[in-house]
Amino acid sequence: MRLAMVGFGHEANTFAPSAATLAAWDRAGILEGEAIRQRYERSESILAGYFAYAAEDPAAEVVPLVFSWITPTGASTAEAFEHLTGLMVARLRDQGPWDGVLLPQHGAAVADGYPDADGEFLRRVRDAVGPDVAIGVTLDLHANVSRQLVDHADVVTVYQTNPHVDAREQGLACARLLGRTIRGEIRPVTALAELPLAAGILRMGTSQEPMLRLLAGAREHERRTGVLSVSLVEGFPYADVAEMGMSVIAIADGDAALAADVARSVAADTWEHRAGFVGAAPGTDEAMRQAGAADGGPVVVLDMGDNVGGGSPGDSTHLLHAARRLGVTGVAQCVYDPAVALSCAAAGVGARVELAVGGKVDDRHGSPFPIRGEVIAVTDGRFEDPSATHGGARVFDLGRSAGVRTDDGFLLALHSRPEGTWSRLQFSTLGIEPADVPIIIAKGVHAPRAAFEPIASQLIWADTPGSTSADLTAFDFHHRRRPMYPFEPDARFDPESVR
Repeated sequence: MRLAMVGFGHEANTFAPSAATLAAWDRAGILEGEAIRQRYERSESILAGYFAYAAEDPAAEVVPLVFSWITPTGASTAEAFEHLTGLMVARLRDQGPWDGVLLPQHGAAVADGYPDADGEFLRRVRDAVGPDVAIGVTLDLHANVSRQLVDHADVVTVYQTNPHVDAREQGLACARLLGRTIRGEIRPVTALAELPLAAGILRMGTSQEPMLRLLAGAREHERRTGVLSVSLVEGFPYADVAEMGMSVIAIADGDAALAADVARSVAADTWEHRAGFVGAAPGTDEAMRQAGAADGGPVVVLDMGDNVGGGSPGDSTHLLHAARRLGVTGVAQCVYDPAVALSCAAAGVGARVELAVGGKVDDRHGSPFPIRGEVIAVTDGRFEDPSATHGGARVFDLGRSAGVRTDDGFLLALHSRPEGTWSRLQFSTLGIEPADVPIIIAKGVHAPRAAFEPIASQLIWADTPGSTSADLTAFDFHHRRRPMYPFEPDARFDPESVR
């Protein structure tokens, strides 16, 4: 059984300031062949799950062809999308024939000319391999799932945790179902329910309501005879495309009516709890007041407006300015600022520096934060983290980086490449021990929890301004479905739309 593995991961925030150009994809890394295995086999990612299937099934060979993953940003340019998909389809054609194809996608990609970029890629893959080759795809929980994607795949599995700690598990599940399909043991049929519901990012944690009870219900349906897989998908609300919104994917063994019944039931339950997907958080100043008044630490303040994992730039300074203005001390934060990071690295450990940090990508994420202080560490920004991280990431490359301790008590981890605050090593490799810091500002909403919740005395979500603001009404949508809750409170879900 010969299985091709090919794909790309991109969560596109159409409100973000920077596009995913071909040069940006090149910097992120377009890996081919065994380089993919070397980077991902020991991780907890989707790809590791695919490799694990080959290890457990002696008849299966997983052949890595091309893979690239880019930090969430704006839409891909047409040039980048055509180059990536062209390369991947060419490798599929040149190195076939195949019994199956495994696609480690994100599911919320957007490209110029292709608002449903993942679905368009699936269409091209299907055209390349033909109707008889089985295709399996694994998606992020924040995928905006399209009919086109589902129609061109035989098996679709989706993360069911946020923070995403089941990426490997879902990749393995997809590969196992694909193997059974190829052997003729099962005949998967899929139903998709598309809900006119945009979930607020604050309410997307899977250990909290309403997701906790809804996912439990999905697992109950999964235990029904003939049901192969059930996925409740949160969607990605910062993509202004028609596919944006929550959805349910149900797969049954040869029984389209059963798949539709399951998808319809889970979707109806989700719709009944739609008010639970609207949440609020304290603003910038109030969040820092709460953090400063807390007993014990570290307190982790989640910077929602600068959620790098949702497409924000990583250089927001709103919370830093608030802390200084309010007299809150002992604050640590990662900041994407390549010019400052390189300047501090060049100055070297022990050097005194006077700089303005962050707030430079655009005018939505704060003004530069002036500092005076000492460089306490310099690294190349590369490290491996074998502990729990969002999405199963293990290998990190944040570019030339420096740790700085300011004279007024801030601890800054300055990086040359944008990254969400997903690993404690982002601080500790730069001389800042997170467990000893009173207050940590983390770029993200749920993603940082996998790494930081085990040491946190308290989590505080801060509704800061930015490209991933918690207030969805702050964004000017042109292409989303209408009516859609909560934008139009009288929106309705039609169960008959499930098929």
